[in-house]
Amino acid sequence: MKSERKRVKRIWIGAIVLCLALVGTYVFSVYHKLQQTMNEMHEPIGRERSDKRPEELSFTEKQPISILLIGVDERKNDRGRADSLIVMTVNPKKQSIEMVSIPRDTRTLIVGKGKEDKINHSYAFGGVEMTLATVEQFLDIPIDYYIKVNMESFKDIVDAVGGVTVNNAFAFEYEGESFPKGEITLNGEKALKYARMRYDDPRGDFGRQDRQKQVIEAIIKKGASFSSLTNYGDILEAIGKNIKTNLTFDDMKQIQANYKEARRHIEQLHIQGKGQKINGIYYLIVPEEERIAISQRLKEHLEIQKRG
Repeated sequence: MKSERKRVKRIWIGAIVLCLALVGTYVFSVYHKLQQTMNEMHEPIGRERSDKRPEELSFTEKQPISILLIGVDERKNDRGRADSLIVMTVNPKKQSIEMVSIPRDTRTLIVGKGKEDKINHSYAFGGVEMTLATVEQFLDIPIDYYIKVNMESFKDIVDAVGGVTVNNAFAFEYEGESFPKGEITLNGEKALKYARMRYDDPRGDFGRQDRQKQVIEAIIKKGASFSSLTNYGDILEAIGKNIKTNLTFDDMKQIQANYKEARRHIEQLHIQGKGQKINGIYYLIVPEEERIAISQRLKEHLEIQKRG
């Protein structure tokens, strides 16, 4: 009887050890694939830090940071233009994130070209570095990091998580697709079209920005769910192909460890302006007092003035 109990006990212990080994192998595989993806995403720029950032950042001291999200409409044999520009400031001590979308038609000085033009043209003229410099000039704040997303292949990420569900504010048609009002489920191709439409939106570019945010939030929610773990390979492959950043794998681990509490409060800021045609070209003219007010708000969140 005792020998039988010992045999059963050994079987259970063996099964537990096997399960732990399998889980450990799975976790290592996920971690290894994640590290590979982050290395593939990493695309450094010519500067170590912004000229507007006199001190080196310390993640362990939880200094507020800024990130520029660049949605790029890239086509074959064409660098493309920045389809969307979103500045995100992250303050872990205040447990908050502030996000401001810069309308693509905003007229401003393009740093490195010496002329005023639409802010999204900065990417076509000089890639990520000229875009960073131009956004810094416009908002008068340091941009510490960038994350560039290829909007043309954005559909790969949506398909990798099995599609997304959004709540559409009004019915519209765009490029042969119908988008009824209310809750709708989108595959990658439809999600890309849903996020791109703006001319039939009564709020124009601001409405388009909100739909982009809807899709991004839906991807994050779907990608974080347990059901998506089995698709982690497809998800990471889609991310690796379509996203570039100057953040390293170690940077991301540090941000995850020290900045995750900032997600508790996310506030959207909007830049207001007035449309105007200059030499037959449409621009959004942002009043100087509006630009300064947004700049001041972001500086306070970054605690720049406190450190002088």
